[in-house]
Amino acid sequence: MNQSSKVKMDKILVVNVNWLGDVIFSSAVFKALKEAYPTAKISCLAVPRVKEVLECIPDIDEIIIYDEDGQHKNPLAKLALIGELRRHKFDSAFLLHRSLTRALLVFLAGIPIRVGSDTKGRGRFLTQPIKPLEKNVHRCDEYLHVIESYGINVRDRKTHLTVLESAQQEVKNILKKYSIGSDEFLIVIHPSGNWDLKRWPKENFTKLIDHLMTAKSSRIVVTGSSADMILVKEMIEPLNQKPIILTGQTDLKQLMALIKRANLLISADSGPLHLASSIGTRTIGLFGPTRPEITGPRGEGKSFLIAKDVGCNREACYHLQCPDNICMQSITVMDVIDGIRQVQNS
Repeated sequence: MNQSSKVKMDKILVVNVNWLGDVIFSSAVFKALKEAYPTAKISCLAVPRVKEVLECIPDIDEIIIYDEDGQHKNPLAKLALIGELRRHKFDSAFLLHRSLTRALLVFLAGIPIRVGSDTKGRGRFLTQPIKPLEKNVHRCDEYLHVIESYGINVRDRKTHLTVLESAQQEVKNILKKYSIGSDEFLIVIHPSGNWDLKRWPKENFTKLIDHLMTAKSSRIVVTGSSADMILVKEMIEPLNQKPIILTGQTDLKQLMALIKRANLLISADSGPLHLASSIGTRTIGLFGPTRPEITGPRGEGKSFLIAKDVGCNREACYHLQCPDNICMQSITVMDVIDGIRQVQNS
């Protein structure tokens, strides 16, 4: 039943998820909504930490911040947010986040159409509770399932992000300081991840960078947040030839511009891996406790994914503790070097 053709929608709210990579996966939802309702204003409710990447999703017209751990932590602040949502007079809300609190917020805001997964007792707050897909479905398809269940046609299941011209110029100026020419093969290495077991061993990154610096076939830039500085310093300390370190020196939009300029990004399953794919940059993705079929890149950029079957990781485990982290340990430096050769020759 195609319910989407029955109701005129001028104002649509999407209640988004909380993490950078998952928000990138949601970009296909906004594109499909804009194609279905080209004149509608599409708003997004999300936590503050993903605001910058939401600003790079072209089909979002407005961002409403839900600061669940700060500004909106207490009940009175939540009531104020509910009042704000009421004043918007949304016609519908599509909930990608499976939070019970968020379902209650849109219910109390009086939004007439509320579509989301029927989990954690949320069904009573939704006008259209839907059955979640199987657990091994890609995150992008999981989010698209919410709007498809309402009858909205999805023609493009890829992720898309735009890069600001101003950020590209800023990065061009940064690279100029390091004498990186526009025709040089540039590799960005992002060694971090949002939990330790997703990270490739830092010793392996050290060996990889040493090989690349010795071969002199490309320029190497290492990225990350300021919180990754200790990791990066330990990683490059043994090297005689040092790569360019931009860790903690770029904001998200500058990082996106840097990745757009790059010929290749090497990373574990991380936000920057998905940024690169969605911008169109080629990637080498290193997967261990997470699985490419669930959280692999879904953008236009070609991806060379490395995941070793070590028995215990045939399904994504998402363990935060592991005695030996064999799934990441089993990916060798030569595996990645071979991947780089294939990318360079493609």
